[in-house]
Order: sequence, then C-alpha cells, then structure tokens
Amino acid sequence: MNTTELAWLKSSYSGTQGDSCVGVAITEQAVCVRDSRDVSRPHFAVGRGELARFMGFLTEA
Repeated sequence: MNTTELAWLKSSYSGTQGDSCVGVAITEQAVCVRDSRDVSRPHFAVGRGELARFMGFLTEA
C-alpha cells in the first residue's frame, strides 16, 4: 500500500504544539495509522472489522 496515495487525517486529539500526533487513513480493506510528526516512519494497518471489534471491546471494558 503506497502511503502517498492515502488521504491522511490528523487526530483532533493531537496537540496543537506538534506533540502526540496520530494520523489515520481509511481504505476499503483497512485503517492505517501513523505518527504524523514523522511521516517517513512506517505506518501500520489493521482490518476494518478487526478494529471495530477492538473498539467494541474497549467500550465494554
């Protein structure tokens, strides 16, 4: 997956001073996550269904 073709969004929870920055890009198959302070570092991707299950687990905990 070529990261230059993804539409990256910065988290609204990211600090305005450039700290704690997380970017996400959503594709049909996966949700990609990266450190938006250093976009040269690799991102990781997780399947949309798996992420939904994980988020559901977090809300139940």
